[in-house]
Amino acid sequence: MTEDTDLTEALAGDLDGAFERLVLTYQDRLYRFGLRLTASPQDAEEIAQDAFVRAYRALGGYPGERIRALLLRPWLYRIALNVYHNRVRRKQVQAVPLDGHLELPVTIDLPEDIALQTERVQTLALQLAALPERFRPAVVLRHVEGLSYPEIAAILDCPVGTVKANVHRGVLTLRSALTHEKSEVTA
Repeated sequence: MTEDTDLTEALAGDLDGAFERLVLTYQDRLYRFGLRLTASPQDAEEIAQDAFVRAYRALGGYPGERIRALLLRPWLYRIALNVYHNRVRRKQVQAVPLDGHLELPVTIDLPEDIALQTERVQTLALQLAALPERFRPAVVLRHVEGLSYPEIAAILDCPVGTVKANVHRGVLTLRSALTHEKSEVTA
């Protein structure tokens, strides 16, 4: 977190000069987060952009000591999640295949194995996008973005126990869906 401490210090001292560094540090993370929530590259890009615009506006109104005290990562994810929720309220987001955008390492050289790995990634991405809304952000933040339970609790504004339960239930739902799909394929 020392990078975030340095970044908050820089933002408190010179918002305009340090904001590009904030964007460069977090743009890929917020894009991936939006992509996992919406399964749409275009929507994910818009969520990340809107989140940065809102963050800039908010930081512009904060005194330096408040900026220095910010926990940047959870704060930015919370903004992105709010942007996502606002978009969902405005329109129904459609689940679309991610076309391999889920970043899983492929270390197999055989074409059949690569095709199978790509199919697994697409299946997982679709199942993740189909998770109920109450589980999806918690699962994505924990297992895709790698955030801690306390960070996720701060982002989702709920107790750590609720986060753990939602992650657990979401993973069970994913596991059940993937097992069901696998049994349909082999039947």
